[in-house]
Amino acid sequence: MNLKEYMPYYRKNLTMAIPVMLTQAGQVTVQLADNIMVGHLGTAQLASVSFANSIFILGMVFGIGFTQGLTPHVGQSFGKDEHQNVSALLKNSMVLNTLAAIFLTAIMAFASSFMKNMGQTQQVVEYGREYYSILLFSLLPFLLFFGMRQFSEGIGITKYAMYITLFANFTNVALNWILIFGKFGVEPMGIKGAAMATLISRIIMLVLFVFLFLKLNCYKKYISNFKAPLINKKLMIQVLKTSIPLSFQNVVEITAFSLSAIMVGWLGEVALASHQVAMSMSSFSFMLALGVGAAATIRVSHQYGFGDYKSMRVAGFASIHLSVMLMSVCGIGYILFRHQIPAIYTQDPLVREMAAGLLIISALFQIFDAIQLSSLACLRALADVKIPLVQSIISYYLICLPLGYLFGFVFNLGATGVWIGLLTGLAFAATLFLYRFNIISNRLIKTKQTSETGA
Repeated sequence: MNLKEYMPYYRKNLTMAIPVMLTQAGQVTVQLADNIMVGHLGTAQLASVSFANSIFILGMVFGIGFTQGLTPHVGQSFGKDEHQNVSALLKNSMVLNTLAAIFLTAIMAFASSFMKNMGQTQQVVEYGREYYSILLFSLLPFLLFFGMRQFSEGIGITKYAMYITLFANFTNVALNWILIFGKFGVEPMGIKGAAMATLISRIIMLVLFVFLFLKLNCYKKYISNFKAPLINKKLMIQVLKTSIPLSFQNVVEITAFSLSAIMVGWLGEVALASHQVAMSMSSFSFMLALGVGAAATIRVSHQYGFGDYKSMRVAGFASIHLSVMLMSVCGIGYILFRHQIPAIYTQDPLVREMAAGLLIISALFQIFDAIQLSSLACLRALADVKIPLVQSIISYYLICLPLGYLFGFVFNLGATGVWIGLLTGLAFAATLFLYRFNIISNRLIKTKQTSETGA
């Protein structure tokens, strides 16, 4: 297909992607505000929140992956106009997400008993437990909200989750200021206040989305179609076959990046600070690809449900094109401003020099990250999750981490070597996911053509 034929797909994909991008931008802003405010309490408090979040994020990412298993099934049923099945999927997913959130909360509460054995100072552990114990209560409302958001994306609606998230993010920042420092007559709560602000904002997110589900016809019509029994075993198994591999896939990727950060930490504070600067910029551009990836899952699942495999393939590749284009622009910016960007974070000349070098690798990183994320989103839309999970394990555990260690410590390239490992692992994952989507989409098109010709 030529560019002119792709243009309508670019427009539709961007329309769906922009709300998700803005949602992610809001979340990045909240994390930045959290760090700045907690940082004013002291180094120990900031370190303790970072420590607690590094544990909490593992359960949270697993839970988010679990909720993502709903979207392709809803998208495909929506594309086939099977609205009763869409309703049944919503009902069963709410039960599954509730049970999963309770189970994860219990597991993560048990994990907190090992915080004292993780090599942190006693003060960091004490503050960290205080923060972590409150944050645990936010997991249930957060995952239920995310489950509703995944359903909403499955039927092609992304704007309401954006409105709610941006409002909750603003509320979170305001509550942080009030509760941490004690404003408007409130007693200063320190890091407890930061955790309480997150808990309250996540409860608000869930309450607002439930309200919209009960009030707006685009959602209400699916709730009104709820029928007994509460649990459909066949549907639950269908969703679980997608949700569980997605959960582990998320954990594989996040642990690979976490372990890479640990390896960089072996090289000292300067290397770790430089790594953090480069990684924070990569996280910023990642939200663009995440938005396009969400659009890819929606568009590809809908066209798959319609049975229009040619449009499905084009919609998928249009998302890949957009993702590469957006993140390439970011990569060019990282190269052009590689000396100015680190100055925003630190005045340490050693950190600034090393971070500038890592930003060059990060620029290449963007292209492969865009391809792997968008290609994986297309595969997710087809509920193809088992083989990609194996491919992720190979890419991140057997290539990324060993090469990072080899280049970083055997060849003595330091943090640059670890980043070469990350880049290689991402490139390998991108190649595998893109190849698989290309093969599957072509196979579907050829099978349909053969069927129609035979008929």
